[in-house]
Amino acid sequence: MKGERNFKLDNPLLLRIGSLADETGVETCVVGGYVRDLLLGVENKDIDIVVMGDPIKFAHEVNSRLKGTGLVVFERFGTAQLTIDDVKVEIVGARREKYDPASRKPQVQAGTLEEDLSRRDFTINAMAIGLNHYEQLRTKFGELVDPFSGVDALSKKTIDTPLEPEETFSEDPLRILRAIRFSCRFEAALSPRVRKAITEMRNRLGIVSQERITDEFMKLLSTARPSLGLKLMQDTGVMKIVFPEISEMPGVEQRQDHHHKDVFLHTLSVVDNLAVVSDDVWLRFTGLVHDIAKPETKKFIEGIGWTFHGHDELGARMMKRIFQRMKLPMEHTAYVEKLVRLHLRPMALAVEGVTDSAVRRLLFEAGEDFDDLIKLCRADITSKNKNLVAEYTSNYNAVEARAKQVEEKDKIKSWRPPVNGDEIMELFKMKPGKNIGILKKAVEDAVLDGLIPNDHDEAIAFLNGHFEEILSQK
Repeated sequence: MKGERNFKLDNPLLLRIGSLADETGVETCVVGGYVRDLLLGVENKDIDIVVMGDPIKFAHEVNSRLKGTGLVVFERFGTAQLTIDDVKVEIVGARREKYDPASRKPQVQAGTLEEDLSRRDFTINAMAIGLNHYEQLRTKFGELVDPFSGVDALSKKTIDTPLEPEETFSEDPLRILRAIRFSCRFEAALSPRVRKAITEMRNRLGIVSQERITDEFMKLLSTARPSLGLKLMQDTGVMKIVFPEISEMPGVEQRQDHHHKDVFLHTLSVVDNLAVVSDDVWLRFTGLVHDIAKPETKKFIEGIGWTFHGHDELGARMMKRIFQRMKLPMEHTAYVEKLVRLHLRPMALAVEGVTDSAVRRLLFEAGEDFDDLIKLCRADITSKNKNLVAEYTSNYNAVEARAKQVEEKDKIKSWRPPVNGDEIMELFKMKPGKNIGILKKAVEDAVLDGLIPNDHDEAIAFLNGHFEEILSQK
């Protein structure tokens, strides 16, 4: 192997690790993503070190001498992880691996640096830089080792594999999804052979745990332009495996010259629009699923065209099942459900009339997520018609302005009903039951509709004056 160029490494931690390697007579290199990002001029606080020797012994030396914390050792795989000055460091031995086709458990053996680089996922990650100053070593300090032309792949913006992609993906099928994510992250094209292998081997993802697949998918959603990766997933058939509901979105419905814009392409635009204004991956996820029920609710009505009535409510109801299947953190379910359920409301409110009572109710239902709801609604404007965009934008501006006025006056986002169930039971000598909920809802509606102020005494007076009337209408 021959280094194609030399680097003047100035990372203090790498210099300390290199000096310790010299002192202990161990040949070491920094490899993978750190090298790639160094070439791109991007900061990376995760450092992977390859050791031509005993990685566990060296990891203990590094941990002791450089005051590391949280050392974790995986003897079987010759790997150790620790943190030094808030930098995550992984130390591994140069190795070659052999996988059982039916599992993800590798058989690990010691290998050369080139063998170690060959088993990495992509050529842009299969580079190393020497950390030793010993003249007799094959890899010198600052010397780039690039046996699979990773530098060339970076410059040409190409995602390729060191070995045949079929072998690389067979070893770890998650690399199928990682290839798409890296293509999206670096706005790089998949090499023809990689794209072909992904399309043909996508079903291999079936042996990968759902947690790993979901983690990779959410990383893709966190990129600057998620649409690039989402479209690749669709085009290669990977979406049908990872997120089948999304895979059903593409297609333009047509009947008697009535058209509806492609729901999938519209959704991609919404997600990208949100990526411009927010790093919140859950808001982006909401953008991805906000129209997820359209394929199931589509209906053609003569004289009107294609409709999707109820897709907001049905989409919200689909979320729990999707979260469970994808093993997404359930604490985010309520947020996504809420925004999907409400995403049509601001526009409907603008069309019907921006009244204080309507805005008050929307603020109450959206709560602290109202601002995110408006971001979603604005991102949902993907029309190419400038006049339509201006009209929609004006409508949302009106809703937002009125909401600001109402919130300053009534503090509805953090509002709580002025009376609770216990008070109602004590006041009217009632036992727990559905009538308590009916009375609480009546007070809530009265406040939101502006019939009474948000005041405890006013609420009690309202209940006393309308008790029989409220319960007679249940």
